[in-house]
Amino acid sequence: MKKLLNTLFITTPDTYLSLDGENIVIKHEEGVLARYPLHNLEAVCTFGYAGVSPALMGACATRSIALTFMTRSGRFLARVIGEDRGNVVLRKEQYRISDDKNRSALLARNMILGKLYNNKWILERASRDYPLRMDIPQIKRVTASLTETMKLVRSVEDLDVLRGLEGSAAVQYNSVFDDLILQQKEHFFFHGRNKRPPLDNMNALLSFTYTLLSNDMAAALEAVGLDAYVGFLHRDRPGRASLALDVMEELRGVYADRFVLSLVNKRIIHEDGFYRKENGAVIMDDDTRKKVLKAWQERKQEKLLHPFLNEKISWGLVPYAQALLLARHIRGDLDEYPPFLWK
Repeated sequence: MKKLLNTLFITTPDTYLSLDGENIVIKHEEGVLARYPLHNLEAVCTFGYAGVSPALMGACATRSIALTFMTRSGRFLARVIGEDRGNVVLRKEQYRISDDKNRSALLARNMILGKLYNNKWILERASRDYPLRMDIPQIKRVTASLTETMKLVRSVEDLDVLRGLEGSAAVQYNSVFDDLILQQKEHFFFHGRNKRPPLDNMNALLSFTYTLLSNDMAAALEAVGLDAYVGFLHRDRPGRASLALDVMEELRGVYADRFVLSLVNKRIIHEDGFYRKENGAVIMDDDTRKKVLKAWQERKQEKLLHPFLNEKISWGLVPYAQALLLARHIRGDLDEYPPFLWK
C-alpha cells in the first residue's frame, strides 16, 4: 500500500477492500493489512483486487472518492465515482487547453524539458561510469547541445517551434545512443530510430517497451480522470492516446531506454530471440517477449525517490504520480506541471 497525493494505491495482489465505520480496511489471507480514514482520501486505486464490499463502494460514491480498478499488470479496467462529482470539470478544462495551442505549448514544454534533462543525465552518467568505452568528446558536445536546447524550450510559446526543438534534441541524443550499448554489439546496435516496422533488434526492443510504457501511462491518466486520447503536444488522431504519449516523453529515456539497455548489457536477452519477416520487420519470439515482460514487471517494483514529491515509490507508480500532478495542475492546484526530473 502507498498513500500518494491523497490517493491510496493498493499494489498487494488478492486483497479485499471493506468498510469499517469511517475507515477503508485492506484485508488479505493473513488478516487485516492496513486501514485508512476515508476523510483523508480523494481516490483509491487497486491492482489485482479480490473484491470490494458494496458498503465501501457506496461510501466512496457518497464522499466522491474515485475507486479505480486495475489488473496486476497495470491495465485499466474501470473507474467508479459518485454522481455528485465526476471528472467532467477536469476533462472540460483539459479539452480547453488542448484546443488552445498557446496554452498547450506552455504545458507541453515542461514535459519536453523533463525529457531533455533526463536524456542529458543518462549520457552524463554513462560517460562517468564508462569513460574508456565512450566517445567522451562527442557525448560532451551532445550534452552541451541539450543544455542549450533546454534554455530555448523554457521560453517557447509556439507548438511548432517546440516540436522542432524536441526533434532536433532527439536527433542529437540518438546520435550517441549506440555508445550506451556495451555488450552484444554485433547483434544489438543503434544506427537510428526506425519503426512500423522496426528493422533491427534494438529498435524492435525499443518499440515494444515504448508500447508497454504508453499503455501504463494511458491507464494512469484514466485512473485520475483525464482523457488519455486528448493531448497537448501530440494532437488528436483517432485511436492514438495522445496525452499518454505527451507525458511519457519525460519517462521515455530514463525509464524505457535504460530498461532496454539493461536487458542487452546484462545479457538477459540474446540475438537468437529475434527473427526477420519477409518485409524486413524484426520481431521478438514468444520466449523473448515473455522475458521482457517479466523483467518489465520486476523493474516496476524497484523503488526510487520521486524528485518532486520527495517520497519513495516504485517505478510502476511513477506514471500515476505524474498523472496526479498533471490533474492537479489542470485543476489549478499547481501553478505549473512539474515534470519528472531524475537525479
